[in-house]
Amino acid sequence: MPKVSSVIVPYAAYLRVYEPLAAFPEPERDHWARYARRPERPTYQDELRRSLADLLPVPPVAVPVHESGDAFVLEAGGVVHICPWRTRLRGWQALGDLAEELPVPVLDAVLPPLVRHQAAQDYERWLARNPDARPWIRTATWQVPLNWFVLVSDEEREYARGSAGQAPRLRYRTPMVQARRRVARGLRALRDAIDEGPLIDGLVDVGRWLEEFHPRSVVELDYGGLVHALSDDELADDHSAADVARGIEALRQGDGRAAGEAYAGLVERWRAVRDLRSAN
Repeated sequence: MPKVSSVIVPYAAYLRVYEPLAAFPEPERDHWARYARRPERPTYQDELRRSLADLLPVPPVAVPVHESGDAFVLEAGGVVHICPWRTRLRGWQALGDLAEELPVPVLDAVLPPLVRHQAAQDYERWLARNPDARPWIRTATWQVPLNWFVLVSDEEREYARGSAGQAPRLRYRTPMVQARRRVARGLRALRDAIDEGPLIDGLVDVGRWLEEFHPRSVVELDYGGLVHALSDDELADDHSAADVARGIEALRQGDGRAAGEAYAGLVERWRAVRDLRSAN
């Protein structure tokens, strides 16, 4: 079992969309083109450190005052792709999730009610001016939602064991067209087998989100900080995307028993990770 610190650490996984430069309107496209040519760019760890730094002042800054001008950059097929951070928008959206994840006394201690109320009012005003806004990054703490694994395949899995000075890495990258195709196939199989459920609801939600982006985008599922909550052996043995695909295929074949076994194994694996939260 990994060593659990007494300090609250955001063990978060990420689902990111990288859009080709051509998907951005001017003058934003020019900004990202210049940004991509920088010799050094911040990492997801830098993004996380900046967001945590906002919680140190008194009162804490629930949401950045200004939107970030940073992004993740990926070159795929000779084309530069951009994934804007949009930390202000994601901060507003994360506030709603916190109310469901934390007990009220803990939430009030981290972010006082007055701070949350002001942030909610700011978001309402901003959203009225930007009704079509959507983030390029989704975040999940202490888990990877099972519906995310539907978007990728085990063949796209990239795992690098940790070494001196380097954290381990586990991620998947897939073309947008493949991700959308897998969502459609997965939904057909699930709806043919069961009427409703959280896996279907989550898959519908993530499928709608993917439709917002350029068809030549790249989708990335990154274990992010979760690699610090799992041992090297657990990461090496983690083939959750293959397990999800096996379960969906079993449903498609009408083999409910095999599908149930695959699902039960996945639930148990990720329950063990989430249980670490209570020990933290």
